[in-house]
Amino acid sequence: MRPFDKLEGRAAPLPIANLDTDQLIPKQFLKTVTRKGLAQGLFYDFRFDFDGKPKPDFVLNQPAYQGTRMLVCGENFGCGSSREHAPWALLDYGIRCVIAPSFGDIFYNNCFENGLLPIRLPAEQVHALMEEARGGNHLFAVDLEAQTVTSPSGKVMHFDIHPGRKEKLLGGLDSIGETLQHVSDIDRFETAKGHQTPWLEKAS
Repeated sequence: MRPFDKLEGRAAPLPIANLDTDQLIPKQFLKTVTRKGLAQGLFYDFRFDFDGKPKPDFVLNQPAYQGTRMLVCGENFGCGSSREHAPWALLDYGIRCVIAPSFGDIFYNNCFENGLLPIRLPAEQVHALMEEARGGNHLFAVDLEAQTVTSPSGKVMHFDIHPGRKEKLLGGLDSIGETLQHVSDIDRFETAKGHQTPWLEKAS
């Protein structure tokens, strides 16, 4: 998993409340267990018409938002099913940060396991950022260490994040990577346990 430290880039406004994971990536794109190639399915029904042609009015299809790295979204973003393909698709598209007043719980947790930063801010602050994202300058900056979002106009907003999750993102660690940091301790425990209960070792 790639570490997350600072991110600078375009932010696209997506003022849709309760946008669920089926809208993030529809079910027909869930046949793969790899993380590559999912960008095509991201927001598919919003981005493309029945003939597979891009819809020009959708924000990510507009020239000003090509290369978007962040989304500024409505409340309860990522609600619905627990599909991990949702953060995978966002990352494959190039998006590494989503800012919203609230998130679906499972999606929120999945983000941290995949190196995607979900930022919760009060609704009025998200609205202000969304208005700036609609303007002529779409360049935002996120500093995870300082826990700040800086808008194109220079406004700085502070966000909260669990210290443990922050450290894992900064270090590029998912749960498996975090566990592997303690592999020597695990080996010592298993060796000691084997001496204490050798009959269990024979049984296995």
